[in-house]
Amino acid sequence: MIRDCHALDELLSRPPAAVVETMGRLEGDLLVLGVGGKMGPSLAAMARRASDSAGVKRRVIGVARFSVPALEVKLQAQGIETVRCDLLDEAALNRLPEVPNVLYLAGMKFGATGRESLTWAMNSYLPCLVCRRFSRSRIVAFSTGNVYGLTSVQAGGSRETDPLAPVGEYAMSCVGRERLFEHFSRALGMPVALIRLNYACDLRYGVLVDIAQKVQAGAPIDLAMSWFNTIWQGDANAMALRCFERAATPPAVVNVTGPEVLNVREVALEFGKRLGRPPVFTGRETDQALLSDASRAFGWFGRPTVSAAELIEWVADWLASGGPTLNKPTHFESRDGRF
Repeated sequence: MIRDCHALDELLSRPPAAVVETMGRLEGDLLVLGVGGKMGPSLAAMARRASDSAGVKRRVIGVARFSVPALEVKLQAQGIETVRCDLLDEAALNRLPEVPNVLYLAGMKFGATGRESLTWAMNSYLPCLVCRRFSRSRIVAFSTGNVYGLTSVQAGGSRETDPLAPVGEYAMSCVGRERLFEHFSRALGMPVALIRLNYACDLRYGVLVDIAQKVQAGAPIDLAMSWFNTIWQGDANAMALRCFERAATPPAVVNVTGPEVLNVREVALEFGKRLGRPPVFTGRETDQALLSDASRAFGWFGRPTVSAAELIEWVADWLASGGPTLNKPTHFESRDGRF
């Protein structure tokens, strides 16, 4: 059982040996754009810890607006330098330090409906600015499995070679993000890796947390999106850092998620047993869902260290003991691309 946020953050940022080796071979400083998001703090902390363990003297610099000042203080206490910056401010972006390695986590998903222009600016225009500013850098950029269309559960999930079929403006803007990184990678000879992430799970957010909270509250669980993938955020962090050695021109593309194809009803029933509340269901189950096949990632990096069964146990224990959440639902059940 993970007792508190301190223990959780330590586990999320604990670097596996392979990440320490990667950070030992990687040359130069590391900039994390969008460090203030859900994954940014633990990802920056893992990079810091892995670099220290490898005996590499490296600046790890986190960039965000830092609307929550306590996060900036926390990162600095971990040895991560911080820079306050609105990334859409081109003058401020150009003042960021020159570094050979960039982790790109910036983007907009939730609240995209009704703010479509900002969504496109963040997801498609900003990559253009970043590529021009860091044209001599190696970039690992997060994308999303939403660039794929729905697929049948029998197919096992979309692969990197499948045609993209984005639904909704958020997903379309993310295809725009990928295409701009691809364009500048080809035009400038800039090594890029694109990570199509499908639902990282911290115990404070994620699809499993969404389902467990609804079970706990007696709220109805929509079965329309009947299947999903997820991955422990610590494993996603490790794969992201190892992607620096996979960056290429044109970009290397990789799906990052867990190997299990999970059924919403079955997961909810398991949480019901653990939380002592029978789940309430609504909607009709289907065999079409947003699923990704991460075989390429497993071939590159090995399989995740934490299984879906372990994650379910951890999430149930966390919520049962009153562990805090971020109150940031994934809206994984959306089938029309509106977030």
